[in-house]
Amino acid sequence: MLNGVLFFPVTPFDSNGEVDYRRLAEHIDRGVAAGPGGVFVACGTGEFHALGLDEFGKIVQCAVDAVGGRVPVFAGAGGSLVQAREFAASAKAHGADGILLLPPYLVTMPAAGLVEYARTVAQTTDLPLIVYNRGNAVFDEASAVEVAKLPTVIGFKDGTGDLDNVARIVIAVKDALADSGKEFLFFNGLPTAEITQQAYRAIGVTLYSSATFAFAPELALAFYNSLENDNTELTDALLRDFFHPLVRLRNKVPGYAVSLVKHGVTMEGLDAGPVRAPLVPLTPEHQVELERITAAGRAVLAGSLAANATA
Repeated sequence: MLNGVLFFPVTPFDSNGEVDYRRLAEHIDRGVAAGPGGVFVACGTGEFHALGLDEFGKIVQCAVDAVGGRVPVFAGAGGSLVQAREFAASAKAHGADGILLLPPYLVTMPAAGLVEYARTVAQTTDLPLIVYNRGNAVFDEASAVEVAKLPTVIGFKDGTGDLDNVARIVIAVKDALADSGKEFLFFNGLPTAEITQQAYRAIGVTLYSSATFAFAPELALAFYNSLENDNTELTDALLRDFFHPLVRLRNKVPGYAVSLVKHGVTMEGLDAGPVRAPLVPLTPEHQVELERITAAGRAVLAGSLAANATA
């Protein structure tokens, strides 16, 4: 049910720090028109950590209305077990097609506890659920297989970057589900996933979330297509001139994985407003740097298109 580049919208806020649903609808409509394979609303890029339950429900409804059935809409859920169940129920009530289960806050846990967390949330709703392997919620082979066997769990998303563990999980889950007929999806969920996607593809993880799509969809799509078509020249050029510099900028300040994207949306003509604390906005210097990096990426793409036109 999911393919191609996956769109993770930001959550626009107005000058008073309240959710701007009109701009959110416009942001999502523009994104879907560009051609993603799915929309993941109120997740990491959408500042799930900073949203209240009432806001969350309205955001999901806004996204579902804006998408209008063109692609699937998944929504985030996470936090304490009670919160995760409440968000999952709200996602269902407001029309989402599925859930991305984010890690519990703060606590560390054994694999058995993580499995039970996923199981309990999955029992809250019949929506398809993707589990997120990230931060304090780290699966091993056995626990990943156990969760993958839950009837409504359809996918596993990795945000650890531990390719050794993920490669073993991919094979273990595929083997465990081989005779079940169940289709199971694997996602690269690292920030700026394009940087690592070549490595993830090599271990069977072909889907990934693209934060870049939120503000420069043509660059995100060009990179995806370059991978699909083995256009290594364009892949390398986009990595060298756009994605690598973007990551260097992202790494300068904690939380910039969200702040960069949000400013990028504003930079492209739709005011996404501020981020909520504890995140911080881009400095003026970093705003200029993001503009330069994005222009460099577009120059690479323009050069590639021009070369193809004359070939």
